[in-house]
Parts: sequence; structure tokens; C-alpha cells
Amino acid sequence: MAQDYDADVIVIGSGTVGSNAAYELAKQGKSVIILEAGVRIPRWKLIESFRKSPRRQDYNGPYPDQPWAHTSSSHGYVENDGDYEMVANFLKLVGGSTWHWGGATWRFIPSDFKMKSLYGVSRDWPIEYEDLEPWYDKAEYEIGVAGNLQEDQSGIRPGETWPPRSREFPMPAQKNSYMLDTFAAAIAPKGYEIVAEPSAMMSGNYRGRPGCVGNNNCAPVCPIGANYSGVFHADLAVEAGCKLITDATVDKIEKGPDGKIASVHYKSSDGSEARLSAKAFVLAAHGYESPKLMIMSDVGNSNDMVGRYLMPHLGLGVDFFSKDAVWPGRGPIQQGAIFSHRDGESRSRHSGMKHAVNNFVPNENITKRLLGQGVLGSELDERIRHDSARYMSLYSMFETLPDPANRVQLGDKTDALGNPNIRLTFNVDDYCRGAIDPCIADFTNFVEAMDGETLNMSRDLANHDHIMGTTIMGDDPSDSVVDKDCRSWEHENLFVVGTGNLPSSSVVNPTLTAVALGIRAADTIAREV
Repeated sequence: MAQDYDADVIVIGSGTVGSNAAYELAKQGKSVIILEAGVRIPRWKLIESFRKSPRRQDYNGPYPDQPWAHTSSSHGYVENDGDYEMVANFLKLVGGSTWHWGGATWRFIPSDFKMKSLYGVSRDWPIEYEDLEPWYDKAEYEIGVAGNLQEDQSGIRPGETWPPRSREFPMPAQKNSYMLDTFAAAIAPKGYEIVAEPSAMMSGNYRGRPGCVGNNNCAPVCPIGANYSGVFHADLAVEAGCKLITDATVDKIEKGPDGKIASVHYKSSDGSEARLSAKAFVLAAHGYESPKLMIMSDVGNSNDMVGRYLMPHLGLGVDFFSKDAVWPGRGPIQQGAIFSHRDGESRSRHSGMKHAVNNFVPNENITKRLLGQGVLGSELDERIRHDSARYMSLYSMFETLPDPANRVQLGDKTDALGNPNIRLTFNVDDYCRGAIDPCIADFTNFVEAMDGETLNMSRDLANHDHIMGTTIMGDDPSDSVVDKDCRSWEHENLFVVGTGNLPSSSVVNPTLTAVALGIRAADTIAREV
């Protein structure tokens, strides 16, 4: 007798990766249920919340933070016991954390997939760039990416389009801001080149989204929806036939007697509980939340690898006044990058680097600085105008190595539903710290090129909100969580997708890579159920 299921596939998490996977499955005729711990909030309400929030520089500020659906801003929800305190900004609502991102959609380059073979550090992936390239392409056209084709993103292949591509970007890159063009011209004599950042902030209308008009508050929320968010594919998935259940915090993944996953259990804030069954399951919660749920459920973790290999992106920053006005805050908050140290032999000794120019409106920071100096009255107004026009800020991004001692575990506290919080252990490796001196040397050159006055050039490593490695993929069941298809080694109908899959961290934002892997996994599932 055939077994009755609630759906062909259940997807846990409605963020960018989960919603893209769900949409792909629905397009291929599968019945899909999406479970989301948070709720659906219209953009206009989030914009109003942002306008009224006193925490303008807190990217989580406009978003709900519920006792049963925490954000990373919740006091005590994320604990640290390593030598580095890290809390990646994340949200729980339909669409997930790409509600408040900068839209950077870089591909990893071929060498990122073969770090151990090429440089003797990190890990090799169980797939190569060529295996993922068609899925990168599909992901770019799903979410909409604007970029320049003929550019070298490796820093060591001038004149080439790198990484290789099968076709053009969906849309051309946005035009540079005056600040970026001015900066590019100034640093060129020192041997630096600006590469356009592939971005999900569209340069024109795309799939019902308007082109960017330069509002400049891409984070915490784009007011017009030009910047992509997972909510777009959550809505597309629903239109394609998926059932979306909100206020549904999954707290147990249930194993069946045959080793397959039989069902998931979830709780709602009103105290109700439910159990749902399916032929296959996609866990796409978050780089913290997915391993947490697997550990809670004693699923896919007989090798004790779930939650290990935690890799963030760390980096430095520099703030300075340019001699001449550059007028920051016009256009998207991110536009270009410098890859002089992204790839090459030096990666065998220390992390590669990405340098990027911040393009946010600096008036609040400038005003606080001046008030701290006792500047008041008409002089304050004049100085805000003068200093804000000349303010420049750059940041770097370093890769970290996959160390099994760096990990996500269950904490000792519980939330309103009785589920545990998150405890992190992360210690910074010498490989990452080795990039500090060459980074500072670059920053010094940048300030000199702009005839600038340094305000801050810290050697303290900052966290960039990217979480990788915690559900790591590999070709050996003894030291990885999922295989090359993102399938659990222990449960053939459980697929775990997200940035946690990545075996190496590179120096670029991991979102596009996670989406590509998620769509690829969904295609595999669709052929099996």
C-alpha cells in the first residue's frame, strides 16, 4: 500500500536559498511545503519601521525580533566561548537575511575549489568550478545580477574574463559613482584596478523589480525592491503552487526505521504543534540554524561533523578624509572591489584579500565625531557638509580556514518555545592574521593616493556576517556532513543547503554560490521524487 505524504518535498527556511530551491521544485511539478519560523511582512511596513527606528545603523533594527523567532540582535541568543566574538546578522521572516544585504553576488573562482591541491591549505571541494558554472548561470538569471563581462576577478589574469562564463550577465553593471571613478583614477598609478561588483541591485527593470535609483539604504531595507531579497522567490514559489506556512519553527527532524527522514515537527507561537511528512526534505535554515536543528534532532551527525568547520569572513577597515570632495552616499552602498591579492602563490602563506569601497551616507558618523570634539552651532553645520563630502571608507575581506575546532553547538539557554540558543566557538587562525600587514600596506597606499587624512586604520579584525562550513560538503563521509549533491551522508532523502555547505571560504560573498548549490540540489531531488 502506497504511503500518503503531506508533500513531495518540505523545505525548511524561506530565505534566498530555500525559496529558490522550492521554486525550482515547483516548476518541475512537485508539491512543496515551505516552513518559516518568522512571518511575512510587507515592504512598506519594514520601511516605516526603519524610518521610526532610533537604531539606524543596526541592520536588524527594522525587523521583528520575537522570543520564538530570534534575530542575531537578541540578547544572549548567540553566545561565544572562543577568542573571537562573532555574531553574524541574520533575520527570521519570509525572505530571510537578504532583506538587509549589500547585494554582492560574486562567483568563487576555480582555484577556490582546489585550495588544498594548489596551495596546501584549506580543503578541496568534491566538485570543481566547471561543475557549478551552469548553476551559477541559472542562479544569476533567477535572482537578477548586474555585472561586467570582460573583467578579471582573480587579480592575476589581466585582460581575461575570469572566472570563465557561459554567457553574459542578465544586465550590465550600474554606472560608477563619482567617488568610485575618482578613487579608481587616483590608485591606478600605484598599480591597483577597480573591478565592478556583480550585484543583485539591478541597473534596470528585471522580473517585476525596478532598477536601482540610488536610495542608498540597500541595508537595512531597499525602499523600492530594486535590491533582490529571498522574498521574491518565496512569492514566486507560492505562485507556482508551493504552500508557505509561517510562524512554524521546526524543532525536530524525525528519522524513520529505514534511515530516511520521515517527518518534521514544528511549533507555533500560539502553542500549537504539527507534524508533516514528505518524500524528501531540504534544510535551508541558516549557517547557524541548520546545524543547530540537526544536532537537536540527532540527525546526520554520527561522525560529529555537524556544526564544525565554522568559517566567517574577517577583515580590516580604514576611514579617511580625501583632500577633495568625493560626495559619498550616491547610488548603491557597494559598487567595486580591488583584487590585487585575491589569488596566487601568497595564498599558501596567508589569506587572500578583497578590498571594497563603502558608499554610505556618512553624516551620522561625522556628526557624532564633531560633537565629541565640542563643535556646535553654525560651525557644526558647516563642518558636517565639508567633512561628509570628503569622507571615504574602505573595508577588506579575508578568508579563514576550515578548522573542526571552530563550531556551532547548542547553548544552555532556551527560547519561548523551549528550543536551545546557539553557542559558538571560534579562534582566529594565523593564516587569516597573516593578511593584516599586506592589507595595512594597501590601505596606506589608498590614503596617500587620495592625499588623505587618516581617521581610523584599525588592526582589529571585524566580522562580515558570512557563515560557511557548518554543514560542510565533501567526498569523505568521515569528515563532512553532505556529499557533492548536498545530500546527507546518513539520510538519502535529506538535503542540507546554504552557505554552510562551502568547504573553503574564498574572499567574496558566498550567497550566489549557496543559491547555485541549492538550485542544483533541487534539480537532483526533482528527478528522484
